[in-house]
Amino acid sequence: MTRKGLLQIDRVVGNNVVLTLDPTTSKEYVLFGKGIGFASKGSDWISIEDPRIEKRYRLDEEHPISQFQELIENIDPEVIQISEQIIENVKEQMGTPVQPKVYFALPNHIQFALYRLKNGMEINNPFLHETQMSFPLEYEIASRAAAIISERFGISVPEDEVGFLALHVHSCLGKVSVGQLVRMTGLLNRIVEHIEQRRGSCLPRKGSEYVRLITHLRGAFERLLLGHHVSNPLAAEIKVHHPQLFALATEIAELIKEELDVAISDDEIGYMAIHLHRLFQVKLSTERE
Repeated sequence: MTRKGLLQIDRVVGNNVVLTLDPTTSKEYVLFGKGIGFASKGSDWISIEDPRIEKRYRLDEEHPISQFQELIENIDPEVIQISEQIIENVKEQMGTPVQPKVYFALPNHIQFALYRLKNGMEINNPFLHETQMSFPLEYEIASRAAAIISERFGISVPEDEVGFLALHVHSCLGKVSVGQLVRMTGLLNRIVEHIEQRRGSCLPRKGSEYVRLITHLRGAFERLLLGHHVSNPLAAEIKVHHPQLFALATEIAELIKEELDVAISDDEIGYMAIHLHRLFQVKLSTERE
């Protein structure tokens, strides 16, 4: 009997993840898909055309089998099950596929968070406020995930941990890692402090224009890291007619370049200047009232 077009299941990681082997090439794959591991067992065969397969992830020199097995063997199966449930909720609520890395990163994060909570170790999230503002939908999903974790393991999940879960939710939908998101959030804090220092006053952090500025900067960070560019036909005009705003936006661009090691065009700087102008107009109007 030919095994062409078939993969042999080596291990069922969870209902939605299986480790497989291609006998014709001896290459190992992790398959992701809803229900793909349900009722399956080691040595079963699965077609590479199986409609349940959403992602196929080849283990190679960059992603060796030893790393995958070490990760899985050190994680509580119940944590894996909970993680899969949360990931399915993310896919349903966001209406988009997730990056395969989340099947590794999320259970690892949850297991470590549970260890800290069970041992009375404080979880401190200095980026909670910015995360809530930047990713409101992800934060809402993370809150529901925290409720699932709390109910299953009988432990209270603090708001600071919900913020970290929200970063994992956002990361699994795109190509920016959680580590990069944390760096971005720290950078946001530095930028806000820089603006306040230059202006000599605090910014209205609960206002809509402040939220728009933070949201724009988040989007700019991700665009720059992914090599995406924007066009701003007003950039030259802004530079001429609003030199102080453009100069402040240029200082912000230098902070971004220093932290993310990316080049920033005048087009991006122009958009930052526009958001600064709107924010300062709102602040001026508030001070006059």
